[in-house]
Amino acid sequence: MPVLITALVVLALAAIFGPQLWARYILKRYSKHRDEIPGTGGELAIHLVENSKLDGVTVEKIPEGDHYDPMAKVVRLSESVYDGKSLTAVVVAAHEVGHAIQDQLNYTPLKLRTRLVGLAALSERIGSMILIALPFITALTRVPALGAVMLISGLAVLLVPVVVHLITLPVEFDASFNRALPILALGYIPDEEMPAARRILTACALTYVAASLSAVLNFWRWIYFLRR
Repeated sequence: MPVLITALVVLALAAIFGPQLWARYILKRYSKHRDEIPGTGGELAIHLVENSKLDGVTVEKIPEGDHYDPMAKVVRLSESVYDGKSLTAVVVAAHEVGHAIQDQLNYTPLKLRTRLVGLAALSERIGSMILIALPFITALTRVPALGAVMLISGLAVLLVPVVVHLITLPVEFDASFNRALPILALGYIPDEEMPAARRILTACALTYVAASLSAVLNFWRWIYFLRR
């Protein structure tokens, strides 16, 4: 049994950190400056926002953490992407503009994720607190029904971040392959670079796959702990 548990732990860690490491490798591999690329990631993002007539959407440079903020209607690009003339820079910029296009089109999974994302971190903390307090409250009150209610409530709250991360997956893959890739294929990058662009877009999406697996693992960790 210990061997099986160790193997499962190793597989879980590989599933979580493997996509992250691969994504970092791919993004770094194609981050070299390319003189033949006509503009920076920031310039491409601004052009795509204007060309797609995304009313009210702006583009900002931030220290790190590329993302689209649907509440503020801002495409935020890290300095290396905004100022970079690399394949990674322009592809990541197109991916983030893809989210702005989703927002403009009222893409349902994005709208749902936006509503729930603020609850994810809070619910994870609350759910953990409820489950940690569960044995103490049950022992003090000696009311089994109260313990059952707390257990169900804690697990239900912990499911919120799992749901949010699972909703995030189609949002990210749609932004990569249904929005950004067709745009880039219009001539923004050479045809021979499209396979590399596809790998970069896959890397962008896989960073969220790892987060989703981590949320699921945390939920099942609590299930395993409570069953002991």
